[in-house]
Amino acid sequence: MIGISGMRGTIGGSLTPAVVSRMAAALAAFLKSRGKPGQKFRVVFGRDSRPSGPWVRDAAIAALVASGIEVTDLDIVSTPGVAMMVRHLNADAGIIATASHNPIEWNGLKFLNREAVAPPPADAQAIADLYHSNQSAYVPVEELVLSKRDTQTHALHVKRVLEHVDVLGISSKRYKVVLDSVNGAGCVSSATMLSKLGCQLIHLNGIPDGRFPHEPEPTEKNLVSLSEETRRHHAAVGFAQDPDADRLAIVDETGKYIGEEYSLVLCAKWLLYRRPGITVANLSSSRMLDDVAAANKSQVIRTPVGEANVIQAMLAHGAVIGGEGNGGVIDPRIVPGRDSLVGMAYILQLMAATNLSISQIVAQIPRYEIVKTKFPCRREDANRVVVAMKKRYASEKIDVQDGIRIDWPNAWLHARPSNTEPIMRIIVEAPDRSTAEKLIGEAQSVVQETLAHP
Repeated sequence: MIGISGMRGTIGGSLTPAVVSRMAAALAAFLKSRGKPGQKFRVVFGRDSRPSGPWVRDAAIAALVASGIEVTDLDIVSTPGVAMMVRHLNADAGIIATASHNPIEWNGLKFLNREAVAPPPADAQAIADLYHSNQSAYVPVEELVLSKRDTQTHALHVKRVLEHVDVLGISSKRYKVVLDSVNGAGCVSSATMLSKLGCQLIHLNGIPDGRFPHEPEPTEKNLVSLSEETRRHHAAVGFAQDPDADRLAIVDETGKYIGEEYSLVLCAKWLLYRRPGITVANLSSSRMLDDVAAANKSQVIRTPVGEANVIQAMLAHGAVIGGEGNGGVIDPRIVPGRDSLVGMAYILQLMAATNLSISQIVAQIPRYEIVKTKFPCRREDANRVVVAMKKRYASEKIDVQDGIRIDWPNAWLHARPSNTEPIMRIIVEAPDRSTAEKLIGEAQSVVQETLAHP
């Protein structure tokens, strides 16, 4: 699947060395088509810890080098780490070999432009067109540039995050932290940062070999062990990352799964208290953020789902903090992208500054129930569903930036086609579960009626 930020496929299936090489060659051709004659280009390349990562890297770098691109190989690093290095090395683009939270049989290429964010839709489409037309810009031997290695990403990433928290204040608490890194790319940098913050770390699945011990998406059903270990060790908090370490989920001191929605909300609670301003989140993120923003004389701007959309709005409006309800926290001063290290550091900072536990802080925030569902759906069918819902809820407050979002005084519903899979998602948030499930049921009825008539 090819989307706004790159491609994903299955190993031994749709993603092959030839496909990876062809996509990397398309990126090289795109860069050269936008440059001046004879201009040299630099690309930084990182990967998560998946076993397929080495051959994906080799296939991509081969095509880039053959195109005369100077490649800096960062090895196994987080996605936010690559974004940081694009800026640090003044590179023209970045590539991450990752499939984010997808299972181990998936991998892919994620692209970043020289601003260290996903390419704008027009540029992403241009790269995809070059891929589909099998375009390349290979060079003769005298124009080849040897690739190089750079091993400073982890240390530099940790340093950048720690510049924005009270290290001594957090360290004095000697928090016991259980961290599940799912044997992903966040193992090294996260352990280093927590150590520097004086935490007593119990590190679950902390070997970056890509052998995921459970389904890698940091959802409640996949984090039973984290909850049990947090409770067993009487830890102050449990954290969970996804394989490329750009998402964060939380377990409180009792072992209760707090979830991904709270990651951005808790970080915003800390940062907006100190720096009131604008925060940005997508249409599918919890209204808890609106409550936190209002309490701190701040404003929330909503965007279509997708990290790139959130970041562009953040940059356009000078946002203090932003992110997504999937556990993505973005502080543009550090990395213009989701960053689990930022999330962990700011949550520990909030705990230290308030001298409260996670459960006590969560109790201060108005609580809502979110119900999510998804089902296989072609994009053209999803578009028909959106049209039908627009008619069904015509008298309500509607936002059609991304699928359709319907807002009521105390609830909202968002129905949209996925950007990365042939599915449609429906998300509802309401004050209680029965209301949320009732709204989900009404939406599903619209879906069934629409899809029953091709």
